[in-house]
Amino acid sequence: MSSAADVNESSNSPNRIQVVFNRPPSVKQPHTLAEIVRATANANLATVFDELEGLIGLHEAKKTIYEIYALMKMNQEREKHGLKMEKQVFHMVFKGNPGTGKTTVARLFGKILREMGILSKGHMIEVERADLVGEFIGHTAQKTRDLVKKALGGILFIDEAYSLARGGEKDFGKEAIDCLTKSLEDLGNEFVCIIAGYNDEMDSFLDLNPGMPSRFPVHITFTDYDVDELLEIANIMAKNKEYELSKEAIEKLRRRLVAALHDPFRENFSNARFVRNSIEKAIRVQAVRMLRITEPTRDDLVTLKYEDFAL
Repeated sequence: MSSAADVNESSNSPNRIQVVFNRPPSVKQPHTLAEIVRATANANLATVFDELEGLIGLHEAKKTIYEIYALMKMNQEREKHGLKMEKQVFHMVFKGNPGTGKTTVARLFGKILREMGILSKGHMIEVERADLVGEFIGHTAQKTRDLVKKALGGILFIDEAYSLARGGEKDFGKEAIDCLTKSLEDLGNEFVCIIAGYNDEMDSFLDLNPGMPSRFPVHITFTDYDVDELLEIANIMAKNKEYELSKEAIEKLRRRLVAALHDPFRENFSNARFVRNSIEKAIRVQAVRMLRITEPTRDDLVTLKYEDFAL
């Protein structure tokens, strides 16, 4: 008989043969890109990928980092066969409104690129115009070089990068751009620079300097969250603070989000920041409400109610 079966003679009937088939346990095969990536990643990398997958939305950011991972894996396979390896730089442009996860994703990308071996440290240095631009000739270049040096092995994250170009030709911001551009050229992937900001402003910024677009080959757009995603974020934020939202509170917050998203006079909706501010305000209102209760129960203390979310 084949190895797939065990053959036993019945003790009651010596002429009877009992065949028992041992079926191997079924293994769920990975189907989605995230599942395939996780199945082929080492334990440390899989853990960080799980952290990334735990974030709400951010589909384009997730897809991009999985593509970089796939490239790394195929380079390893190509090396085994003596083929040329595809070398790319991974400086990035993050475009989107506030509160869409740009800074959070940048930090996670640092961890992921470290586990991939692309970055040696994976830390993130977060800067803005004031950190790069000096007050006199030569000061800006030195400040920029110092920050690039701190970012080596990790990520240099420049928020509202377009502000560097707002002062015109004579502004020291241009000096920072020139120094940064040279660093990108000279240092390759010794660090990854991510410039971030609003969609239109970032497009205009890249158009101003012909040398910039080619040095930032990876562009990721962070779209606004929809109402259901924002409510999911609200529940996660509350849970992390050991609070819970009542059903009535969730519905009230839903109405606030719908109104904010459809407000024709509101520019650049702040997404998760709007939710965070709403949760933190509700917690303060709830705290005042709790003062009126002599001995609040645990449920009293953890529940955010309808009345805690001011209009």
